[in-house]
Amino acid sequence: MNGTTPEGARNEREAALWVRDMFARVAHRYDLANHLLSFNIDRHWRAYTVKRVRHIVERPGARVLDICCGTGDLALTLARARRGLVFGSDFCHPMLLAARQKAGARQARTALFEADALRLPLGDSSLDLLTVAFGFRNLANYAAGLAEMRRVLAPGGMAAILEFSPPPNAAFAALYNFYSRRILPWIGGALSGSRDAYTYLPESVRKFPRAAELADEMRRAGFAPVSYEYLTGGIVALHLGVAG
Repeated sequence: MNGTTPEGARNEREAALWVRDMFARVAHRYDLANHLLSFNIDRHWRAYTVKRVRHIVERPGARVLDICCGTGDLALTLARARRGLVFGSDFCHPMLLAARQKAGARQARTALFEADALRLPLGDSSLDLLTVAFGFRNLANYAAGLAEMRRVLAPGGMAAILEFSPPPNAAFAALYNFYSRRILPWIGGALSGSRDAYTYLPESVRKFPRAAELADEMRRAGFAPVSYEYLTGGIVALHLGVAG
């Protein structure tokens, strides 16, 4: 398990720069494309994630961070379920600006900051809950990302990774692959003006480890127990891991 490999990137640094620049190009239409291309089911996936971690979210004094927060959808969903502050971070400045605008409009109790998920400006054992929705597979090094998540979580804290996954059913996987590789780039490119971004995104899903493999990597990184469940026919998987 390595990390994302955009075409032309020769090393982890180039991969990270490509991803950051790509998201900067599509930030202005990212929400519209997400909701349209997922038929608005992405809202359900985030709401379900919050439901699964609600026992921590509702705990007084819990320290909660959503990394790779993008335009802030999961951070804002967490904030609606919580009386305390929710933190969010991302390394793409235009995406973070969009998140701040949304948080301000909704008067959400969030604190957003710019940071690389592989080098978070936090001390060891700083958090009780760390979430990431559809951003983990874009990391330049998955093992390093899990190690950093484990570092900043207090013992007993939880990591929640919501991510696209290769569907386990072969027939459904074939249908999904046709949609994601033939239709999604065309629609996403038309909406955002960046067809290469929406060619990269389904390709990154195809290369991403299967759910069971990611669970094994989480265990190797020091999470136990680790569980996962498929959503919407397996096109998405939610992994939960407790920091040991």
